[in-house]
Amino acid sequence: MADQEKNRISVEIYGNTYKMVGTESTGHMRLVASIVDDKMREIRVHNPSLDSSKLAVLTAVNTVHELLQLKEQVEKLEEELKKLKG
Repeated sequence: MADQEKNRISVEIYGNTYKMVGTESTGHMRLVASIVDDKMREIRVHNPSLDSSKLAVLTAVNTVHELLQLKEQVEKLEEELKKLKG
């Protein structure tokens, strides 16, 4: 991974500009930033009194929760696939 070229872009998330650096495509990094921005704005609608720091933490908590749910779904599907193959 150290040999891979790193892409650098500026993105805007919830009104703030951030520099992103990664080996993924700039399109992928922009999509990630866009999804984070959308989630923060979605959560803000239901929690208008939150400051941006608390909003960011709540967004992270919700995103990790969704990630764990997806991992559980993948594990269940992999188990089903093993049963079908075996």
